[in-house]
Amino acid sequence: MRSFALPSESLATPLLDRSWMVGVLLMLTLAGGCSTTNWIKVRHNPNTPLAEDLELFSWRGPKPSARTMQFLRRYGLEKRLDGDSKTLLSQIETIIQDRPSEEAVYAFAELAYINGHKAEDEGNVAEAFDLFGLSVAQSYNYLLGEENVVTRNPYDPLFRRASDLYNGALESALRIVAKQGKLKPGHSQTIKLGAHDFELQVDCSGRWRPEDFEDIKFVSDYRVKGLRNHYQTYGLGVPLIAIHSHGVSDDPASEYYSPGMSFPVTAFLRVLPGSQFHTGSGRQRHFCRLELYDPLERTSIVVGNRYVPLQTDISTPLAYSLNDPTFQKANFATRGLLNPAKSQDVQGIYLLEPYDPNKIPVLMVHGLWSSLITWMEMFNDLRGVPEIRDNYQFWFYLYPTGQPFWLSASQLRTELQQIRHDIDPYYQNGNLDQMVLVGHSMGGLISRMQTLESGDDFWHLVSQQPIDSIQAPPELLNELRSALYFHPNPSIQRVVTIATPHRGSDFANGATQWLSRKLIRLPEQMTNAVDLLLQENSALVQNAPLLKINTSVDSLSPESPILPLMLSAAKGAHVRYHNIVGIVDKDEPGMLSRIAGESDGVVKFESARLEDAESEIAIEGDHINIHRQASAILEVQRILLMHLEELYAKRHPAREPQPQPGKLISRLPRFPE
Repeated sequence: MRSFALPSESLATPLLDRSWMVGVLLMLTLAGGCSTTNWIKVRHNPNTPLAEDLELFSWRGPKPSARTMQFLRRYGLEKRLDGDSKTLLSQIETIIQDRPSEEAVYAFAELAYINGHKAEDEGNVAEAFDLFGLSVAQSYNYLLGEENVVTRNPYDPLFRRASDLYNGALESALRIVAKQGKLKPGHSQTIKLGAHDFELQVDCSGRWRPEDFEDIKFVSDYRVKGLRNHYQTYGLGVPLIAIHSHGVSDDPASEYYSPGMSFPVTAFLRVLPGSQFHTGSGRQRHFCRLELYDPLERTSIVVGNRYVPLQTDISTPLAYSLNDPTFQKANFATRGLLNPAKSQDVQGIYLLEPYDPNKIPVLMVHGLWSSLITWMEMFNDLRGVPEIRDNYQFWFYLYPTGQPFWLSASQLRTELQQIRHDIDPYYQNGNLDQMVLVGHSMGGLISRMQTLESGDDFWHLVSQQPIDSIQAPPELLNELRSALYFHPNPSIQRVVTIATPHRGSDFANGATQWLSRKLIRLPEQMTNAVDLLLQENSALVQNAPLLKINTSVDSLSPESPILPLMLSAAKGAHVRYHNIVGIVDKDEPGMLSRIAGESDGVVKFESARLEDAESEIAIEGDHINIHRQASAILEVQRILLMHLEELYAKRHPAREPQPQPGKLISRLPRFPE
């Protein structure tokens, strides 16, 4: 039975000092932050900009807009609204053929859309599908048809409304197709609308394959709750959520995809040239392609000779992924702290979006009592920047935070070697050699250790004798070598540390160390092996307490000999460091602002400083939330854009002058060209 006796007198004294109070506040705050977040909520009605103007979900609606009513009055068709919808649409089609105009084409599209909803409400799905299809065809004609190119006015509000009609009618039609189980990439079908036959092919664009799609959801069905900002672009198309298939795959990156991973998609229906008229049947045959685009790859397309922006949403699919129960279970931060052994099955590098060989990886490493969830605000905001979205992909390292940080650093080295071997076994992809690491708190120490040259210095903290002279099982010796002998990873070009205790934290005091030893359950096999090693090598080991450090809290003590050695160790000549320091705002209400002093509440200002940093800023914020602050996210954004600037200048020295500090180049091309 585990003992929870009070600490001895020597440990009880710190209970009343400031660092203990800060530690208690931290633990209480962290405990509150580790609860499950509901990232999305299902809407009662799909979200559409047409809802209010057309009164789609009102008991009085749906009703035509004022512009359509004016058109109907102009041609004496107002009284036909309550009659047969097909007759009214046929009369408007005659007007379009005799005297085509923007107003007539738009009115047809809107009325077909409205009557499609009415038919659907009455249970007439086939008629509803026909009407939605007619609305898509006429709104497409309004926006992109050659007949209206002279009179089309993009400054007319009707133009934007026609875009909404195209998107809304296409979405309504796709919902019917999805309910029939036919909304699948790689499939084709014939759709009959009136006297028209549409040959429809569903195609993927970009790096996706049909087998990557397990299911498709509609973005408009969900409201994002767990993210502060919502990133969308406006144009044509239907934003979708594609749920990634986790079946057997020949994609080596698939084993790194997070459980429940979803990715953003925009569906655009393109009418292809070359329609055929069959005189025998009197039917017109058209060829269409439903194109599924990845908004992380592109947010615009070309139709004919026109540039067409896509309607996209990258935040809702992210929130949908984060809401997946399997994903949330894997990211249970408390288990990673208190029981590292049980967290090893989910430890590793995770990708929340499909791997793209044309983008530079940014690896984010969380801190104590945390998980990759902690990065979601920064991840969402950084992906909202087109230059970053076009050139970077984001990876995340999940690890058990109860173990000493240098053990986690050793495991990350192995993980980075493995993922490189899996996705680029011949080391031919230069983008993977431009990696940027971003670490928060203890994650900053883990990240920095990836860029250091150990020599014998770290081992000499334990013993002055060669490591091969130690009597221990081979497995334990290999673990010691991995943890204390290492080289800089040449693929890592920059490291950004945020609120990192480079010189330790007073939070790791006698009381919190005692508490962590009582709560954190390290693998018994590990602790027994260390005890045996010390028994059999007592004459060779000069610093037994260092090997006895078996929790992350112990490893962060200001008295740890590893921390000053990390600051003085040789570094890779290629790597550059950037540092963000937090200071609690003393004017903020609450106890933390009164007792924090010159710190972020956990890490003192001087401990968080980094002398060899190329850039360093101090911002207001507490330790737990500093990486979610706008100023911290903007600083990481600046660093990533600067990295692109300098890389572009190196690759094109004759074409591009060396950028000046602080001057950003917008819309950089993706690497490599």
